[in-house]
Amino acid sequence: MTRIRVLKTVLFVTALVPAAHLAAGIVTDDLGANPIEYITHETGWFALAFLFLSLTVTPVRRATGWHVLVRFRRMLGLFAFFYASLHLLTWFVFDHTLDVMGMLEDVVERPFITVGMTAFLIMVPLALTSNAAMIRRLGRRWQTLHRLVYVAAIAGVVHFWWLVKADVREPQRWALGLTVLLGVRAWRIVGAWPSQSRRTATDEPAGRTAEL
Repeated sequence: MTRIRVLKTVLFVTALVPAAHLAAGIVTDDLGANPIEYITHETGWFALAFLFLSLTVTPVRRATGWHVLVRFRRMLGLFAFFYASLHLLTWFVFDHTLDVMGMLEDVVERPFITVGMTAFLIMVPLALTSNAAMIRRLGRRWQTLHRLVYVAAIAGVVHFWWLVKADVREPQRWALGLTVLLGVRAWRIVGAWPSQSRRTATDEPAGRTAEL
């Protein structure tokens, strides 16, 4: 148990490094010629990165037998929401200077923002229910709800792709990664990936190990 706590602490501190870097850059005015664009890109990139890492836990756990990985999935998902929130706040505060009506017009009129906002709104209930109390309260419905994470990931990749318009090589790489993750899940669903016959002692309680 002590080793798990240490690893979680290391993950927590490491996950905060990008945010700390951005904060330091703001204070020292060291974020390049267009700091707002830089912050927007970095927060969006890390939101996708942590979201993908959380989705990678189950296939890696199944392939390697490292059941302890499931204990880090919730933290990875919450950091995805954290950086997505910073991404949204950057756009709202700096691009729209807290203009709610202007923000809503952008959401309606610009498709890449529409799909990006959709991804964020999907992540809100997932973050709010990522605790032991909600897992117990929702029961099997928790697993159904949290499968929406795949929809959020798809929307996030589409948001990035439509945003860059011209040089789509980076969003293409994200799309390829997501295709692999969805393909692995589809493979398991149709029965090509053998199911586990039993839980191991390193797994979290049943609600927390719901396969995503």
